Amino acid sequence: MKLVVQVRLLPTPEQAAALEATLHACNEASSWVSEVAFARGEFKNFALRRHTYDTVKSRWGLGAQAAQHVIKKTCDAYTTLRANLKAGNLGRPGSKRYRRATEKPVVFRPEGAQPYDDRMLSWQVPGRTVSIWTTGGRVKSVAFTASAEQLATLALYRKGESDLLERDGMWFLNATCEVPQAPLNTEPVDFLGIDLGIVNIATTSDGEIMAGRELNRIRTRERGLRKKLQKKNTPSAKRRLKKRRRKEARRAKDINHKIAKHMVAEAERTGRGIALEDLTGIRERVRLRKPQRATHASWSFAQLGQFIAYKGRRAGVPVVHVDPAYTSRACAECGHIDKANRVSQAWFACRSCGFVDHADRNSSRNIRARAWELWRRGAPSTAPASPRTSRGGTGRKRGITASDARCASPAL
Repeated sequence: MKLVVQVRLLPTPEQAAALEATLHACNEASSWVSEVAFARGEFKNFALRRHTYDTVKSRWGLGAQAAQHVIKKTCDAYTTLRANLKAGNLGRPGSKRYRRATEKPVVFRPEGAQPYDDRMLSWQVPGRTVSIWTTGGRVKSVAFTASAEQLATLALYRKGESDLLERDGMWFLNATCEVPQAPLNTEPVDFLGIDLGIVNIATTSDGEIMAGRELNRIRTRERGLRKKLQKKNTPSAKRRLKKRRRKEARRAKDINHKIAKHMVAEAERTGRGIALEDLTGIRERVRLRKPQRATHASWSFAQLGQFIAYKGRRAGVPVVHVDPAYTSRACAECGHIDKANRVSQAWFACRSCGFVDHADRNSSRNIRARAWELWRRGAPSTAPASPRTSRGGTGRKRGITASDARCASPAL
């Protein structure tokens, strides 16, 4: 399986200037290639190369390999755009967002990532340095820092391209690694059902609750601080805003990694699989009051589902996505479905048998039962594009897939 290891470069000022000039040149060339592709309606790599390759080399001083990567990156960007349009991620045809994405060429940011292959980049992992091509010539002995685990992964499994990128004045290399995965456990003894939420980030069918209140309080405080700084609009306020960029996203990502690692380790230890809801389309379907929109928009449920999926693949733990319809309303003991069963956000009380439980734990038990039933029936192994979670104000979760569930984890 493919994993990406990100290492931070520690260039000298001269090396950083050469990297910056290279990145700006490559992205400026990519934007020009994008204009040619858009004007000609030609988005295939080899066909587009005939119209742009010589100009890219001569005008921006790029080498042969860099010029080819610039053209290929442009074609990949249009492929991604078409996929997003087809999936409805950019709104409906004719909408303002859809037109904005289709009526003009793709533009590349000056600090956008640029791919490097082994002819343009060489790693000296024991010495923690790289030798990298730039428009000003080869720059050698660029230091980088990484953890011991990352160094071991790079030394053993690095294979393919690496991406150079700059973010907030820091330089990074994203290296592709081909990591072996454990054999899939085809005979799990049971499933660990996981209900994803906002108040509680994850609740398992074992009764374990990963509360999200602290994270939500931090998010609320960060939003308030950003609002004050934006309103102040002074140079110092702008510096503080820039410094705090992506801080909330980094914190949420760290929490999701820890939760996913814990869940997969527990399932692997007990010989079980993992059951998640396939709740695609929450952004398009659910209508919320204005105070709830910011909290809902910052909910990183898809990221957590992807982390669980790839960590499960690496550990050989099967991951099953089930239909989420009525998991919040159905009783885990008797199966009775009623909107009134959901007494509040926190509690579930069955109107038929009187069973009372934490609402999220009841949902996770329903998810576990559906996954186990599907596994025994031999459900098809199909991976959803991205696991999304939908939770409306009534407590009903609506799945949009035709089948009851989709097994296996999403591709990386």
